[in-house]
Amino acid sequence: MTGEQLYVSHAPVDLDLVQDLFSTVRNFPVGVHVALEEVESGRSRKRLEGRIANSNVVVAVLTERSADSRWVNQEIGYALAKGIPVLPLYTDADLRGGFLADDEGVRIDRDDLSRTVFELLCRLRRELAPLGALSVPNWYIQFTCTSARCTHPVVLELEEDQSKLWKLHEHGKLLSVSCDDCGTTYSFDPATIGYVHREPAVQ
Repeated sequence: MTGEQLYVSHAPVDLDLVQDLFSTVRNFPVGVHVALEEVESGRSRKRLEGRIANSNVVVAVLTERSADSRWVNQEIGYALAKGIPVLPLYTDADLRGGFLADDEGVRIDRDDLSRTVFELLCRLRRELAPLGALSVPNWYIQFTCTSARCTHPVVLELEEDQSKLWKLHEHGKLLSVSCDDCGTTYSFDPATIGYVHREPAVQ
């Protein structure tokens, strides 16, 4: 992963849902541009064309409230015209119309957002996979150690494929990484790569 960009098209009323779904995706070294956040930051709708044009993938969040949105439909059409893959993320399969009708996409399960985030990560890893023999792209998260008086960078490498990560999740196993400087250990949910807890180094 080297600077991939995602653009998330959605209805304004779905912003909270979008932020929940993409909160852990933002932990990866991927630029995540959420439409309404971009507009609220003072960027004009016209400038969003550049965000879409420079994206590796556009994710269209399709709910009952967004499927008929002119902005969402225009952003999907613009991305497809530029040859950018569009991944539908939907609450109901019937919302995948037009050019997205045949794309399986990812169904949003509001009762199990962890599963939805897992499926979203599955698709993103496939879409952003490097060309060639590598079947699992080099996905990782990097953060600064939060232990007292330590600001050392910590990197959690994701070498497992998605099916292995889901099995770990089902068995209640966590992914862990330790700070090389102070030894503090951080644990993450394998399905969502969401932070769970940290444990200080054993003295």
